Amino acid sequence: MTGMETFTYRPARDELAYTFGGRMPVAHVRGGDVFTVVTEDCFGGLVRGPADLPSQVCRLPYLNPVSGPFFVEDAEPGDTLAVHLAAITPTRDWGVSSTFPHFGALTSTTHTATLQPPLEERVWVYGIDRQAGTVRFQATRSDHSVDLPLDAMIGTIGVAPGGFEARSTLVPDTHGGNLDTPHLRAGTTLYLGVNVHGAMLALGDGHARQGEGEACGVGVEIATTTTLAIDVIKGVSTRWPRLETDRDILTIGCARPLEDAYRIAQHDLVGWASALTGLEILDAYQLVSQAGRAPIGNVCDPNYTVVAAVDKTLLPAPGPAYGGAHERLRRLTAGLR
Repeated sequence: MTGMETFTYRPARDELAYTFGGRMPVAHVRGGDVFTVVTEDCFGGLVRGPADLPSQVCRLPYLNPVSGPFFVEDAEPGDTLAVHLAAITPTRDWGVSSTFPHFGALTSTTHTATLQPPLEERVWVYGIDRQAGTVRFQATRSDHSVDLPLDAMIGTIGVAPGGFEARSTLVPDTHGGNLDTPHLRAGTTLYLGVNVHGAMLALGDGHARQGEGEACGVGVEIATTTTLAIDVIKGVSTRWPRLETDRDILTIGCARPLEDAYRIAQHDLVGWASALTGLEILDAYQLVSQAGRAPIGNVCDPNYTVVAAVDKTLLPAPGPAYGGAHERLRRLTAGLR
């Protein structure tokens, strides 16, 4: 590994992607590279103020753009791609959020109509103070405001799916995609199973912050400058997206209904904990049941997202996950966060 940043990729508007799969690569990278990617917000930068209603300034299917894909030279189907998020910085001093008539956890949706008027479409603009590390909420119908911690994250990141598929960037699934969990912050390593030669990594949809569950369906949407380091774990497959931090191992399930997403994440965490530690599977199940956490990522996207997590210090002498990829990439990018 070089330990040096290799390049910065800044896409033009017509270079943004709206699918995982079906795209030519924008650059070639290899395991050990550290590089920076400029990403646009989920609205493509078109929502800038209260008058910019997404239904009027945005056009389907051009929502939730990602930057990429990046062809990873040494990645083959059956491998795992490790992506360490070293730094995520808002590129503007503002972010936006919104409500939609048929989108969000507390309104009628296009799938399940209810006998009530649609929600009002409304835009909130958040001031971002990068030096203070704050994001300011300002109510639109009163003078209430409050500073929230800046906790930048990447909402959408993934690789190309297998089977010649192309999936909308709005959809989370086994390939990653619109995972929308605040655990995808700087300092986290994401593990994704490789489905095609070159993996075809892409990312976007930054949030200045997001509550667990993303109830209204929209975080504080931002463009970002994101620095990441990658590695390829040869011959090790990964079925569902996994995360590792200095403290935790985490697994992600994506499905509808929410119960299925929960089960996917829990099943993967129990199996991973057992494999790392040698714990018998029911002992691992019992430990995760009593010590684990299950934060919700989103309940609005085409698939719902649930995370399962457990503190690594509670596991009996766990072996290094993926050959110690998280620690290796963290050391490689030390000082970049």
